[in-house]
Amino acid sequence: MKSRDIRKQFLDFFESKGHLIVPSAPIVTKDDPTLMFNNSGMAQFKEFFLGNATPKSSRIADTQKCLRVSGKHNDLEDVGFDTYHHTMFEMLGNWSFGDYFKKEAINWAWELLTEVYKIPKDILYVTVFEGSKEENVPFDQEAYDIWKALVPEDRILLGNKKDNFWEMGDQGPCGPCSEIHVDIRSAEEKQQVAGRELVNNDHPQVVEIWNNVFMEFNRKADGSLEKLPARHVDTGMGFERLCMVLQGTQSNYDTDVFTPLIEKIENLTGKKYTKKAANEEEEKTNIAIRVIADHVRAVAFAIADGQLPGNTGAGYVIRRILRRAIRYGFTFLDKKEPFINDLVAILSAQMGEFFPEIKSQENLVTNVIKEEEASFLRTLDQGLQLLENVVTETKGKEVSGAKAFELYDTFGFPKDLTALILKEKGMYYNEAEFDTELQKQKDRSRAAGEVATDDWNILVEGNTETFVGYDQLESEVKVTRYRKVNSKKDGTLYQIVLDKTPFYPEGGGQVGDKGSLVSANETIEITDTKKENNLILHIAKKLPENIASTFTAKVNATLRAESESNHSATHLLHQALRSILGTHVEQKGSLVSPGYLRFDFSHFSKVTDEDLKHVENFVNARIQEHIPLTEKRDIPFKQAVEEGAMALFGEKYGDNVRAIKFGESIELCGGTHVKNTADIWYFKIVSESAVAAGIRRIEAITGNAVKDYFNNQEKALDEIKAALKNPQDTLKAVASLQDENTKLKKQLEALLKDKAKNLKGELANEIEEINGIKFIAKQVDLDANGAKDLAYELGTIGNNLFILLATAADDKPMLTCYISKELVAEKGLNAGQVVRELGKYIQGGGGGQPFFATAGGKNPNGITDALNAAKDFIK
Repeated sequence: MKSRDIRKQFLDFFESKGHLIVPSAPIVTKDDPTLMFNNSGMAQFKEFFLGNATPKSSRIADTQKCLRVSGKHNDLEDVGFDTYHHTMFEMLGNWSFGDYFKKEAINWAWELLTEVYKIPKDILYVTVFEGSKEENVPFDQEAYDIWKALVPEDRILLGNKKDNFWEMGDQGPCGPCSEIHVDIRSAEEKQQVAGRELVNNDHPQVVEIWNNVFMEFNRKADGSLEKLPARHVDTGMGFERLCMVLQGTQSNYDTDVFTPLIEKIENLTGKKYTKKAANEEEEKTNIAIRVIADHVRAVAFAIADGQLPGNTGAGYVIRRILRRAIRYGFTFLDKKEPFINDLVAILSAQMGEFFPEIKSQENLVTNVIKEEEASFLRTLDQGLQLLENVVTETKGKEVSGAKAFELYDTFGFPKDLTALILKEKGMYYNEAEFDTELQKQKDRSRAAGEVATDDWNILVEGNTETFVGYDQLESEVKVTRYRKVNSKKDGTLYQIVLDKTPFYPEGGGQVGDKGSLVSANETIEITDTKKENNLILHIAKKLPENIASTFTAKVNATLRAESESNHSATHLLHQALRSILGTHVEQKGSLVSPGYLRFDFSHFSKVTDEDLKHVENFVNARIQEHIPLTEKRDIPFKQAVEEGAMALFGEKYGDNVRAIKFGESIELCGGTHVKNTADIWYFKIVSESAVAAGIRRIEAITGNAVKDYFNNQEKALDEIKAALKNPQDTLKAVASLQDENTKLKKQLEALLKDKAKNLKGELANEIEEINGIKFIAKQVDLDANGAKDLAYELGTIGNNLFILLATAADDKPMLTCYISKELVAEKGLNAGQVVRELGKYIQGGGGGQPFFATAGGKNPNGITDALNAAKDFIK
């Protein structure tokens, strides 16, 4: 059976059992600060388990794209070395929200596996929770009895808390689970060791394929458990593992989920993937091919869902996955040029039918990956040179672990590649020292992001919160729940939920509102508003003294108006870009704050100044037309799209949506907007830049920020005029000044060259000989370029020269070192090493080539000590 048929049969089966089939949520999470990525099938349904929202059906099934490369579930380092761990994988799942429970879930799982998929019953094992005295949770007798009617008792295994009690996180819904494992070993292997002995023991052919979680409890902040008001079912089946079983292979990578990618990699690299490696070399090739085939899926789908590679957060995780793939191709498949981007077309053809985003974003994904590959391959080249310098500086065979970590952390140079290159030279790095530095970095990162939350204090049962902020900025409200949050970064804060709120929570690029909660006796400042699992959280530094009071919730009207102006301007900007640059332009991200707007969009070249001016004029023309806002708040998604509304990149929409229309601009949007384009006043682009391959960014301002911009421009022009003695023609006066400056520069350069030549004769007489080396260390009255010219002039005197010149032009100390090539070759002297060490005296550093290098610093008073210390290198 083909993988697409396996997926379809699962969904058809649960549809026949009354389940609503829903699409996969984006791999990148929205409105859940506890997760970077969707790491399980249930992640998109958390708000239903928490009771913060009501699902459209009490029975749901889907296949969810998942990514497990960070936090508690981190499989990244296992990927490639075994045949069943993945970064991105599909999780087939069925859910019951307060509807059916253990009996139906277990019986349907068994029916699907054994009667529909026809997996032999004698290769399946099941596990149930053995209970926990510590948690005061008993043995799961109910699940055991249900299974006993389906399978022999010797195939029912008891699992401990680690294996058979599933938790969403440190807090929240949880409960016992019942797993189904499959043994696909040969008959001979089964004769030697029973499958039950290998369950949950990381055997590549005895693996878990389905987990049925029975959500019965809520984990509180103090670690205790309480019963949930309703019982839920959350199941997850690994799609890739299921395909392995049904296609009769011994590895996920031998299924048609991966074979088209592997065949393309073989074609691109000339290397062969073997199902069973005959030697170490073949196994290295196999691992590299598995890494690339797996990682390209994770990276491609993350980009298609809106997460570009970057230097922080989720973007850094995606960049790290891609760089791991590139490095394996570089080291083990001998690929020194981009090639992973060529695999995107295979993914699009293979999975585009069920995940249309990979097809619609194919061009973007390909270009982003290609640029990232080219960039990291350049980094690898730089890293090789830097590693060579480290090797040159190292005495003995052991390289400093701190130096290896610096290469890894600062330059992205992989530690195993460092180890490989050092091994070829008969060297190694201090792994314990490396691990210490890595742990320090992790501790710093963890400390910065540590957040502890108390349990909710619930004043009103259920979630009755409504948002009224489209129509009003003030409202009479009551607090329904609150909790304390302790953060290393922000200290103690409180999250307050109201029965209704005019505060807009951060979302869709727009920042959250600020404002206050006012009662008869006090005012509580609201510093931010966020949304988490369908709750609107009002962030405050303190709680009201009387939490049960009635409050007036007041949004900061000035900040809201400025955000609205910028948000409406992004819609007009999007329209302008598509009109002027072409309909290939799509929004790829945005930030809307009171101060400015940022808009990322797909376009494959720099936007010309002329086109930027056209875009600016287009938006301002719409502003001058005084176009009123047309808003449709609750219309079916399909109807909105048929009426021309644009669904934005990376967003997940419900059945009913809100459409925002300004003339010909129609977009689906939950943000707040001006009532008329005239309220924007004026639109001004302040910058255009690249974000990634095929992604450009425009930053712009509107309203009061534009007025400030024009005032500052006028002030700057007045100051320039005053400095030029108020000429009649300012532009002509500046051009004249530039011409004069150019002539003077040329004259100065000529004078300094003459000075360097004259100094050559003087300094040649000061050269002394030490241990057969001609040595001079001297401070000269030149700039950095003059010192370089002088060093090369002195270098023509003869052989065996060691020259160190110091300058301090404009109180900026600079050391320039020249060493004759024969001293580099014969005595191992290195100008780069010299300036790195001597640079410490001037509170700086630098580098360069072995025969010529420079170092800059901040302390001119250290020049004398640096010159005196230079002799140590030749003594």
